[in-house]
Amino acid sequence: MNLEGRKFIVNKSSKELSELLKKPENYKEFMPDGLNKFESREDGFKFGLQGMPEIALKIDEVTEDKAVLKSASSSLDFALTAVMKPLNENQTEVQMLFEGKFNPFIKMMVEKPLQNFINTLSDKMEAYK
Repeated sequence: MNLEGRKFIVNKSSKELSELLKKPENYKEFMPDGLNKFESREDGFKFGLQGMPEIALKIDEVTEDKAVLKSASSSLDFALTAVMKPLNENQTEVQMLFEGKFNPFIKMMVEKPLQNFINTLSDKMEAYK
């Protein structure tokens, strides 16, 4: 299952943005409303939203052109990637991409909430100062 967020612009250089995305505690700023729990860890974070199970993510790779988060659970196989393209020294174009391997039943259950999550992450990152 592949999902794409819209392309948006963050008013930070790709270097500043990648430094921000290397630190697990910074992801709390981008979480949707309804966040019940957020725990940063050394290599990632765990969060819970109302009406959804908790999700643990590990920061797999962060460079100036992408940040990759992967599932910390061996029972779920997915990656959420923020593709970053510098526009100038103060702006970076970003697009969130989700790639997951789910059975058809799970896909049916998670596709809409995941798309909403990606859209919210995009909105919060775009508004980040």
